[in-house]
Amino acid sequence: MSRERELLALDRAHVWHPYGPMPGKSDPYLVESAQGVRLRLADGRELVDGMSSWWAAIHGYRHPVLDEALVRQSQRMSHVMFGGLTHEPAIELATTLVDLAPDGLEHVFLADSGSVSVEVAIKMALQAQLALGRPRRRRLLTWRGGYHGDTFHPMTVCDPEGGMHSLWTGVLPVQVFADVPPVEFDEGYAAALRALIAEHADDVAAVIVEPVVQGAGGMRFHHPEYLRVLREATAAYGILLIFDEIATGFGRTGEFFAAGHPGVSPDIMCVGKALTGGYLTLAAALCTTAVAAAISGGDGGGLAHGPTFMGNPLACAVANASLRLLRDGDWRSHVRVIESGLRDGLAPLRGVSGVADVRVLGAIGVVQLDHPVDVAKATAAAVDAGVWLRPFRDLIYTMPPYVADEADVARIAAGIAAAVAAT
Repeated sequence: MSRERELLALDRAHVWHPYGPMPGKSDPYLVESAQGVRLRLADGRELVDGMSSWWAAIHGYRHPVLDEALVRQSQRMSHVMFGGLTHEPAIELATTLVDLAPDGLEHVFLADSGSVSVEVAIKMALQAQLALGRPRRRRLLTWRGGYHGDTFHPMTVCDPEGGMHSLWTGVLPVQVFADVPPVEFDEGYAAALRALIAEHADDVAAVIVEPVVQGAGGMRFHHPEYLRVLREATAAYGILLIFDEIATGFGRTGEFFAAGHPGVSPDIMCVGKALTGGYLTLAAALCTTAVAAAISGGDGGGLAHGPTFMGNPLACAVANASLRLLRDGDWRSHVRVIESGLRDGLAPLRGVSGVADVRVLGAIGVVQLDHPVDVAKATAAAVDAGVWLRPFRDLIYTMPPYVADEADVARIAAGIAAAVAAT
């Protein structure tokens, strides 16, 4: 315990944790190890991980296939610059992503993180429109309630009022926003989307949305048919369509990519998070041949972007192993088991005082309260129930690893119930 206290004191003195002040308002929980779906704390407690480490560790922890891929690649090379050089893990990864992606996405730009992949996607869209002789198209269109990352241009397409980036109002460029998309299909809303795109056809370069599920902006679900509306409307005006599949990709919603629900292909697509199974940071922006040709034929002669660790061999190797696990395994049945368990486990919370909504889609379960969550109390209650959750705003939610079994999912649901009762 003395070592644990010492580490937490050092953490409090020097480590700045995400979305919080320095020092933090409360001490974080000290993790000693992790395996399967369980986190082992330094004090000996074991928690079922209901968060997949921010939705990335879909295969759980210490997976032997992913461990082996990482070790094997480290024995060949851990990193090599991607400018002027290439290597097999990156080539295999790009080829696999093209094979798995919606039709038409043929080219892959590897990036460091999800937010950076959105930066790249936006840069692609703006540079392509410029190269096509449309210099006035410098803005982006999206709908409210979204979240696309913490770097500056992605922040411009996060929710401008209710989002975590409202602090930067007046600093960031002002984009074009539609209302939050409804859960069910509404022709009036669809008509408003079409009209807004038509109104801004001369100044919007691209429409960017999270397909089917809006993540950190509010964990909202919307009807997949709105994606078809966006595809048809953007195509009519030569506006590019970007899908941010960083949170939704690789099976989380019940389809390999959320774009598969309506069967729609974007011009540019971002992936990340679960790409490496939660082992290393890696993301990608995929685009069509038309987008790549426009950029490559323009005055710039190419895309002006090149992260130092672009195409990192370790990350690419473990991503390849993660994608093989998905392709060779039965991820759909695992997601269905989680979905069924969450529906059954969270259903009793409907009608509970303070609960505004309960919703489940694929391996995503959300309990929305009618008041802000007391994060410290809710987290402590879940931990006492043997579950790791990370609530935010008015939401207590879960995105478990796909390897969670029925008992694990039942415990997660019980942990959510405990968190609801505590706040």
